Amino acid sequence: MSDITESESGASIAEEEILQFRIWLKDVSPMIWRRVQVPVNMTLRELHGVFLVAMGWENIHLFQFGLRASRFGSWELSAKSPDVTLDELQLRKGIRFRYEYDLNIPWEHEVRLEARLSPDPRRNYPYCTAGSGNCPPEDCGGPFAFMSQTDSAFDYEAYEDLAEAAEMVNELVFQGNFEIVKDKQQVEEIKALVDRLNGRVSMLGIPFERKSVNGRFRQGDHLMLMHQQL
Repeated sequence: MSDITESESGASIAEEEILQFRIWLKDVSPMIWRRVQVPVNMTLRELHGVFLVAMGWENIHLFQFGLRASRFGSWELSAKSPDVTLDELQLRKGIRFRYEYDLNIPWEHEVRLEARLSPDPRRNYPYCTAGSGNCPPEDCGGPFAFMSQTDSAFDYEAYEDLAEAAEMVNELVFQGNFEIVKDKQQVEEIKALVDRLNGRVSMLGIPFERKSVNGRFRQGDHLMLMHQQL
């Protein structure tokens, strides 16, 4: 179908077309991935904002796309401007390219164009249709450091802390023993236990919630993040 074909509204088919991308983090297991749908007239800079929100990144680092033999991204990298539309890039279904975030210790993502779709009039775009896996914490040291700290979050000491927390819940909730919260030393021990458990949870990264991601898209968070200053 020709790009110049006009719809009843007068907009071109190219302007109406929706591109479905799958993006996943390389060198991380289990796989961390997202599937998003965006308008074909979106720019690479806007797509960067979409990937930030979908994955869970905060945009406190440089970024770049590696597409064919060209680099598009942050001006500090002397890359081409990302203010080029996806339509101009004439991406073929099935094409794969690279998206990198934080180039000091790179988080390298592989991106694949899965489909070219007609827009759903009931849906706001961009839109996240699926995904899995927590986004790693910023500045945690890269893929291998993240996997290592994820393993550490479930070491033997973690099970000891959970057992201790379960014992306290049993005494307070089921036994009705509130004497432990009247003892200053025990209260300090409880606070230390909570801090340790919260620290272990933070090591696991930011949980993925599709509903939350789409709520952020509707609020335009991707448009604010794509221009955020370092």
